[in-house]
Amino acid sequence: HRCRTKHARTCAMTVSNEETWDVVVVGAGVAGASLAARLGRDGRSVLVLERDLREPDRIIGELLQPGGYQKLQDLGLESCVEGIDAQEVHGYCIFRDGEQCVIPYPEAYVAEKDGYEHVAGRSFHHGRFIMKLREAAAAVPNVELRQGTANKLLAEDGNEWVDHETKPQRVIGVCYTDAQGKKCTARADLSIVCDGMYSKFRKNLSKPEIDHPSYFVGLILENCKLPEPNHGHVILADPSPVLFYPISSTETRVLVDIAGNRIPSTQTGDMAKYMKESVAPQIPESLRQPFLDAVEKGGFRSMRNTILPGKPLHCPGALLLGDAFNMRHPLTGGGMTVALSDISTLADMLRPLPDFSDLEASSRTTKAFYHKIRPIAATINTLANALYRVFCGGSGNKAHDEMREACFYYLKQGGVYSEGPISLLSGLNPQPVVLVLHFFLVAFFGVKRVVSHYGLAGLWLGSQVIACATAIIYPIIKSEGLLHFMRACASAPRPSHPKKDL
Repeated sequence: HRCRTKHARTCAMTVSNEETWDVVVVGAGVAGASLAARLGRDGRSVLVLERDLREPDRIIGELLQPGGYQKLQDLGLESCVEGIDAQEVHGYCIFRDGEQCVIPYPEAYVAEKDGYEHVAGRSFHHGRFIMKLREAAAAVPNVELRQGTANKLLAEDGNEWVDHETKPQRVIGVCYTDAQGKKCTARADLSIVCDGMYSKFRKNLSKPEIDHPSYFVGLILENCKLPEPNHGHVILADPSPVLFYPISSTETRVLVDIAGNRIPSTQTGDMAKYMKESVAPQIPESLRQPFLDAVEKGGFRSMRNTILPGKPLHCPGALLLGDAFNMRHPLTGGGMTVALSDISTLADMLRPLPDFSDLEASSRTTKAFYHKIRPIAATINTLANALYRVFCGGSGNKAHDEMREACFYYLKQGGVYSEGPISLLSGLNPQPVVLVLHFFLVAFFGVKRVVSHYGLAGLWLGSQVIACATAIIYPIIKSEGLLHFMRACASAPRPSHPKKDL
């Protein structure tokens, strides 16, 4: 592989503040930092541009599913969850009207690496994890992490690259402003944009169709003992779910989903009133007082949830990754798993190329990459968005309420009824066919419950339950790319780690 050392890169600078690299990565979040570390270890020279190198403070990106942790291992970055008081997560506990069911991650998918003999995710402070990823990237000799704001993509003629139709040329780098306010240019054979949910270049490199179904309002509970230690907790409250999970040995994150385009005001006290009067009565008794204490303390943090199906434009010399490219409802904590899976796949596909200067070879590879990642991403995205739709209640739609109840009691049966769905949610076995199968098994389970309760008179309601399930999942599958999704059902990928012989 071609490798430019830091000394060589310094010599490559010109009086016009131009540098030449193999790869320029825009953004040093989960996707950008992990990609830079992996490509650097593969011998590529990588410049990472990050607008703000301070530790980020966000209320999402705090739970890494087991499938995502396995990808972190595959990238050689598992040490990034060490030394940050990260907590192991062993499964989920779901509450509904005073009942609960505990769903452990399936032990059939054991990551037998570095002494780990059980399946577990990790939860942590997002900012601490990001700083560890950045440290890992910066420690690679071929990688330089630099504070700078990317302003535009550069076309071959030296002007701004907008899109391939307007300017049918390859992207040859990035123009940016450094920390001192100096205008600079970084030329590269491959420019990879990972600048997050508020991406500046999303419209240049994809066809975004953005939906904002809800907000998450976050609080931190101090020294709170969860009903099931080292588990994520989901309360099926009305009108939308509430999440609890540990982010350190002494702190528990609570996220309250509020559907719609507006949230109660914190300044007028409406937010605290909503939490006390509408949410708290639905919280399990063991968590209610710690929740109320956190509400009284204040410090509400909010974030608008975004659904963004990945619809890339093929742009020679450029790629879009991470939240800039693709987002799903954060209910299932699948975002980092998708990002790390995409990074691992891309790095593996780029590795055989001696360099990226061969436009035809690199373009063929990057185009194939978007096709290859679709089944896994579509599965995790569809699960997240469909579960959110199912878990939201209070609509007055009887069929929807029955679907929600069916989902809870289906999972509560345990065994294969919970192992299949949790293997999807965990990112351990993201097979599209498993998702479609279990989603409609839940619907038919709902029909069975309705008929057993109402007799033959329940058949009409049962048919509405099936119609409700179809109305939920079909638009999501379609937005994720129905043709590709159905092809994936016919040729589902195998799990990243095979089942352990018993």
